[in-house]
Amino acid sequence: MAVETHRFEVSSKGNSQVINLSDGVEACLAGGNIQNGLVCVFVTGSTAAITTTEYEPGLVNHDLKAALEHIAPEDGRYVHEETWHDDNGHSHVRATLIGPSLTVPLVDGRMVLGTWQQIVLIDCDTRSRTRAITVQVVGEK
Repeated sequence: MAVETHRFEVSSKGNSQVINLSDGVEACLAGGNIQNGLVCVFVTGSTAAITTTEYEPGLVNHDLKAALEHIAPEDGRYVHEETWHDDNGHSHVRATLIGPSLTVPLVDGRMVLGTWQQIVLIDCDTRSRTRAITVQVVGEK
């Protein structure tokens, strides 16, 4: 059993921007030796999330943000904001519901993803950020 850890960064605009991470994750895998196992993709920070979706303009530019706005509206009341005197209570709620990581099977050096399934970061915060992505691969060479 082997473990490989890779890292890369992405710049985001915040405000539920969706960023396709698939190429970055695949580049990490190409630089490694593990052929079969599990790939864990993790974002550092409590206001961003990792999931999969079809990276299609209607979804990434409208539908996902509209759904998140329905679940945790920007103009809602969040005790977090009263505690820290900031404006991103909804960001924390959104990121918590989606989660900071995703695990994908790796078979013969390729992630097992559907034709239209990409790994994405959703930056739920209210401002631009540089996000650190950790890709950890556990498996056999």
